[in-house]
Amino acid sequence: MHEKSLRRSATSILASVLTTAMPVAVVGCGTETERSSTPSQVSAALNDLVRSGLPGVQAVISGPDGEQTHSAGVADVGSGAPYLDGSHIRIGSATKTFVATVVLQLAAQGAIELDTPIGHYLPGVVSGNGNDGGRITVRQLLQHTSGLPDFAPEDVVHKQPQQLDQTSDGTAYRDLTPADMVGIAMTMPPQFEPGARFEYTNTNYVLLGMLIEHVTGHRLDAEIRSCILDPLALRDTYFPAPGDTGLRDPHPHGYSNIDGAWVDVTTMEAAWAGAAGAMISTGSDLNWFATALITGKLLPPDQLTQMQQTTPMAPGTGTNYGLGLIGFQIPCDTQEKHVWGHTGGIPGFSTVLIATSTGTAATISVNTEQLNSQFSTAITTIICSIA
Repeated sequence: MHEKSLRRSATSILASVLTTAMPVAVVGCGTETERSSTPSQVSAALNDLVRSGLPGVQAVISGPDGEQTHSAGVADVGSGAPYLDGSHIRIGSATKTFVATVVLQLAAQGAIELDTPIGHYLPGVVSGNGNDGGRITVRQLLQHTSGLPDFAPEDVVHKQPQQLDQTSDGTAYRDLTPADMVGIAMTMPPQFEPGARFEYTNTNYVLLGMLIEHVTGHRLDAEIRSCILDPLALRDTYFPAPGDTGLRDPHPHGYSNIDGAWVDVTTMEAAWAGAAGAMISTGSDLNWFATALITGKLLPPDQLTQMQQTTPMAPGTGTNYGLGLIGFQIPCDTQEKHVWGHTGGIPGFSTVLIATSTGTAATISVNTEQLNSQFSTAITTIICSIA
């Protein structure tokens, strides 16, 4: 496959929706807590979002008082079928928080040193055109401060829909390995000196997936399952297998707006995206994961503290990046509220995951990756109503 084609497709498949305007061993933490009621503001925000032109949206709110799901719009533009409770969604870059959690678990066990260069673990992988794995630490990969080029370098968030190959089903890229994707990145020079600043780069997490497999001797999906999914009983969260182009039922159809029409892009090969954004989950499972993480059930205190040490993503946006975790600072009436989480975008789906230290969490999903300004307003409303 021609290198330019690989880059273009990687961009459309792994677009990360970073909504900057929005604001002791603990393994085996499957013990359940009660799950929160959804305030009326959430329902109103979702209805406003659908009225703004998006096909369908769902918010799952969990907390000490229980769990509720609110949906608006449709899961199927053709039939008008509703967005069902328990819907499976492609979570895109929210996958990165799972990957970072496993890396930090391995750090807690002494299997990985965060301030050791990636070249120590994966010699010769990061090299060429000024890229030097001997100067880039694991921590810098986790925090997107490595300076490495992105194998999907175009800024897709701000491009017009017709400029993107959004009808691609991804099957042409089924044989891409993580090493192939890193190899594409190594044909380009670094973006900046390691540690100089933040720049969101999918290559970082492809390398972290390779690191996990190298250190453990296990496949990435198997390691995430044994370290996170099984202990928390997250039975609806998984990596799609190569050749699996669908989602488990129930699920909404995913859409891209092309020339003013919603085009169904649900059927897609996504397994090759791996650590950068391949996972599928549900709002309930994502909330359960985020709550366990932020309340200290998945990481010892030292590793969780390091995960929450952040660097600004962009000046004045209130979004700061930790180690695979975003801190959102949201102005809410008389006070500013702080929540943790991540965002994800992949053709047909957008996801925002947020959680608080008090045990409240929310996942908001939309069945298109093409959002509008009303989306930021809706997210702010939901955070302010639950945090």
